[in-house]
Amino acid sequence: MTVTVGFDLDMTLIDARPGVLLAITALAEEMGVQLDGDYIVANMGPPLRDMFLKIGIAELDVDRYVARFRELYPAIAIPETLPLPGAEAALAAVRAAGGKTMIVTAKYQRNAELHMAALGWDVDHLIGDLWSAAKAEALKLHGAQIYVGDHIGDMAGAAAAGALAVGVATGPCDAEMLTSAGAHVVLPSLLDFPAWFSDAARR
Repeated sequence: MTVTVGFDLDMTLIDARPGVLLAITALAEEMGVQLDGDYIVANMGPPLRDMFLKIGIAELDVDRYVARFRELYPAIAIPETLPLPGAEAALAAVRAAGGKTMIVTAKYQRNAELHMAALGWDVDHLIGDLWSAAKAEALKLHGAQIYVGDHIGDMAGAAAAGALAVGVATGPCDAEMLTSAGAHVVLPSLLDFPAWFSDAARR
């Protein structure tokens, strides 16, 4: 049986924080308001709409802010985004074992696709706009046996899909939080993924 491994995107495979902060700053200037971009980049994971509500954008205005942020994002954020250490090797490890890779992320689908194009990454499936347990929809559809993420919401998605939950402590959630949320294993970063995956595949 071919193994399918799902990965989260932000703070699992990529570090979009510098670009997101620049895009939030540009949005705030355009709208003539103050927005706490530092809070957003320190807590990346949940959908942008939820994050905007958290920092005080009114329900009446939030969809307009989200839409404009998504328009600003490609030119501002994507050029500033870098892979996290070990990301490319983790994807390569799955492919080298004859497996399939997929990304399931809360990020807006089109911007996630633009990240893939900018990085030159090729994955078998890319599904955006899914968060927490809702990620199970895509994971189950494509038969993912493993899901890798940095957030407790990712662990909820893995659990709902019946997948092995692999946490990486590269985002806002530390190892203890990830374990408490259901991670079967927690790695310091994706640098440790190829060795873990090779060992797991032999079991």
